[in-house]
Amino acid sequence: MKDVILWQRAEGGLVFIAGLVLFSLSGSDLAWFLALPVFFAPDLSFLAYGLGPRWGSWVYNTVHVYAFGLVLLALGMLAAQPLLVGLGALWLAHSGFDRMLGYGLKSEASFQDTHLGRIGKRG
Repeated sequence: MKDVILWQRAEGGLVFIAGLVLFSLSGSDLAWFLALPVFFAPDLSFLAYGLGPRWGSWVYNTVHVYAFGLVLLALGMLAAQPLLVGLGALWLAHSGFDRMLGYGLKSEASFQDTHLGRIGKRG
């Protein structure tokens, strides 16, 4: 199982790099001091845990799947909106960054239980 997790983390690193490259090519003209908070914005989804672990995991996972960033990116390309392309690329990069670091999609059991294993201090 460890080798599968290592592959998923490596894949996350590649998605992170690809997202950054796509952002740099997007033509969005989003300044770095705005791009940085946009990059970390998906993590605000943890606030949904205030509604309980079921809702928290659902909201968190919804905004952290690769498809969310890809949909934004594709919509931006279809609508010829470079800003939307850039936002989608940053969102995609964020999801890859999290996976690369071992922060996976959340289980309904708790925030610490992910598809890449348990995060945080070991009990």
